[in-house]
Amino acid sequence: MSRSPIPLFPLPDLVLFPGLVLPLYIFEPRYRDLLARVRHSSEPFGIVRIVESAELNDHEAPKPLQERVALFGTLAHLRNVTMHEDGTASIVVVGGERFYIQSFETSHTYLSAVIQEDPLALPDGQGEVSAALARRLLDGLLGTRPRDAATLREHAPADPLLLASFAATLLPLSSDQREQALGAADLLDRLEILISFLPRDERALN
Repeated sequence: MSRSPIPLFPLPDLVLFPGLVLPLYIFEPRYRDLLARVRHSSEPFGIVRIVESAELNDHEAPKPLQERVALFGTLAHLRNVTMHEDGTASIVVVGGERFYIQSFETSHTYLSAVIQEDPLALPDGQGEVSAALARRLLDGLLGTRPRDAATLREHAPADPLLLASFAATLLPLSSDQREQALGAADLLDRLEILISFLPRDERALN
């Protein structure tokens, strides 16, 4: 569904997945403004990855922020706010639905965008397939972290969508790989993409 412009919080090399908890420290004035807005409205804001650095060569003009961020991201729902005496804040958000940016809006101190929510679907009749892929992904994840395997298995979500988020965060992936997983066509595709990123030995065992 489309909605009115939402605030965006661009972060370098960070991809937020649905269901994951993310702590953030708010110190820049523009993001203090963003926090004030979402606390007042109870609306989510968008986490998008900065894909291009602001570093410049001597003869380059700086690109606007909207030309340096990914065109899709994840809604962040505010769960906890701790305000500090200096006006900064420590907050905790939880990842919600994936979205695509339709257009940017720059009238605020922070970047905003009109978005289209794009929940990750499970193809009809593929529940057993997604569960099998999730088990395969979890086994591969545990194989990459044998010392933590018992703890990870204990805390791994049963839901395949949340298991994909869990694995995407814990596997040693690049930001580009995580973004590829976030942009998957459907849940089976996301699970298969993450399995393809497992070390070769772990893929062979599954």
